[in-house]
Amino acid sequence: MSSKTKTTAMKEDTKPALVPKLRFPEFREAWEKKTLETLGYFTGGGTPSKDNAAYWTGEIPWISSSDLNEDSISQINISRFITTQAVQESATKLVPAKSILLISRVGVGKLAVSTFPLCTSQDFTNFTPTHADPLFLAYLLKSQRETLLSFNQGTSIKGFTKDNIASLRLGFPSPPEQQKIASCLSSVDELIAAQARKLDSLKTHKKGLMQQLFPREGESLPRLRFPEFKNAGKWSVKPLGRAAENLDNRRRPITSSDREAGDVPYYGASGIVDYVEGFIFDEALLCVSEDGANLVARTYPIAFPISGKTWVNNHAHVLRFANPCTQKFVEVYLNSIKLDDFITGMAQPKLNKAMLDKIPIPYPEVPEQQRIASCLTTLDDLIAAQTQKHEALKTHKKGLMQQLFPSVAGASSSNAFETREQDAPTTLP
Repeated sequence: MSSKTKTTAMKEDTKPALVPKLRFPEFREAWEKKTLETLGYFTGGGTPSKDNAAYWTGEIPWISSSDLNEDSISQINISRFITTQAVQESATKLVPAKSILLISRVGVGKLAVSTFPLCTSQDFTNFTPTHADPLFLAYLLKSQRETLLSFNQGTSIKGFTKDNIASLRLGFPSPPEQQKIASCLSSVDELIAAQARKLDSLKTHKKGLMQQLFPREGESLPRLRFPEFKNAGKWSVKPLGRAAENLDNRRRPITSSDREAGDVPYYGASGIVDYVEGFIFDEALLCVSEDGANLVARTYPIAFPISGKTWVNNHAHVLRFANPCTQKFVEVYLNSIKLDDFITGMAQPKLNKAMLDKIPIPYPEVPEQQRIASCLTTLDDLIAAQTQKHEALKTHKKGLMQQLFPSVAGASSSNAFETREQDAPTTLP
């Protein structure tokens, strides 16, 4: 053996074994390094011509990148179907069941495991494992999101190709350990999905409840009323400008260069945008977003309370109410209705002060306001608690994946799964 060969062999022998930080106790062997191309085969995707309506009347499922969920490897939204002729006369291919649908551009990092044959758009690089557990490999690739992103190339649409990842070196345990890890993570995903369904159910319940607790347009009574107010009479309606004092003249923006870091929350259209020194308000108030795009999209609540020492920029209206109960009532009402008719402007649509003041607010007597606000606040607390549970499970899964797979030391395909020297792995119960 030559001295060079001996030196290489010694270096290989001194490398730490490829093992994860966390393992099930029945597994002890080191993981093997394999390239992706040795574990199965790739299938491309494409989009049949949208001009040929006949292509889109078949029974073969076809998906694009928007049909996958960032947080799930099993959720696939099927809404479009193509014909056999469309497959034959376009770039799309039929991808077998138990394949990994890996988005390689416009959403890199999202992936799913198919349970039936389907076709995909050109935004996918699909991989069918023949020598690896599909679920295990899917979770493994999911854990390598940063590595996949490092392969991104292109100017207008960034992404990677089959050739970029074919020689990606990954660590693989024995088939039984692959199945054990896949089963573990699948169980966590099922818990996350269950928590998500509970959260969606609570939000749906709140939406339906709010629609019934407030009168419909043109009506003076809600469809649902608490028993003690059954005979309380009709609600009155008055514009928001008569119900609250507008303090917009006191709100001011601070340029990023002029902001001095501090403990005072600095609010904008979507909530806190920074923490600064100094304040312009020191009381309980209601902020209402001026952002017209948000009012239509409803990406976050458009009305939210502030209290204590605060600073508010010119992207949120500031309202003062004489009665805290009325403030809460108006807050939940504004978050329950569509405000499209009050938005002005085209390039930068917004809810200006004049239109804000015109919004009609239906009012019951104060005790009924308080009862409605209390009910919906309790429901908001349940939704917040459920959101925390859901996010905690997602965080737990992320940490679990980081420990169940050996750590990544580089992003190039030749060493993308080399491990650094590490302590002995911890065993799972």
